Amino acid sequence: MNHWENFSKGLMKENPIFVLVLGMCPTLATTTSALNGLSMGLATTFVLMLSNVAISLVSGWIPDKVRIPAYIVIIASFVTMVDMVMAAFVNSPGPNGEPSIYDQLGIFIPLIVVNCIVLGRAEAFAARNKAFSSLLDGAGIGLGFAFALTLLGSVREILGNGSVFGLQLLPQTTNILIFVLAPGAFIALGYLIVLVNKLKRTVIISKKQN
Repeated sequence: MNHWENFSKGLMKENPIFVLVLGMCPTLATTTSALNGLSMGLATTFVLMLSNVAISLVSGWIPDKVRIPAYIVIIASFVTMVDMVMAAFVNSPGPNGEPSIYDQLGIFIPLIVVNCIVLGRAEAFAARNKAFSSLLDGAGIGLGFAFALTLLGSVREILGNGSVFGLQLLPQTTNILIFVLAPGAFIALGYLIVLVNKLKRTVIISKKQN
């Protein structure tokens, strides 16, 4: 597999949300808006990229018996960095007094440590490949995760609040409150997975016909 494939597979072919259906806890909990989804996705991407590189570099020196605990310590170090940076730079209330991004994401930032996507890529890819390939793998999977969270957050925000990234698109009389609540996350995600699978089948059939 070349470097481009290492990067591109995570965007759609092995998208962690729409294809592998991993990381459902932060996916459903943090996508009440497009901005929250994007922020959570970018934070996870940063952790994925750097932890993949670090694990790739040191995996040969880690005894097999303590492999998973060692990976978790490495991942936790980068999660702590992300948490501290976000606490410093995105911890101010919004213009209308709404909670900051850091407050809205809350406990789900530290919980990146136990996100199965991060540990899964460390075990399945980074520990067995070189640093540059691991960096691209983390970037691809991370950006695929960020794309999925942003798309889901956008759908929920438009249907629930009539806005996206804070820009009002629809009158408030058209709002469907359920989409900013927990049940709406399941409904919106289900339809997006169906849509993605439909598009993938269409592309596959088109390639076969050509």
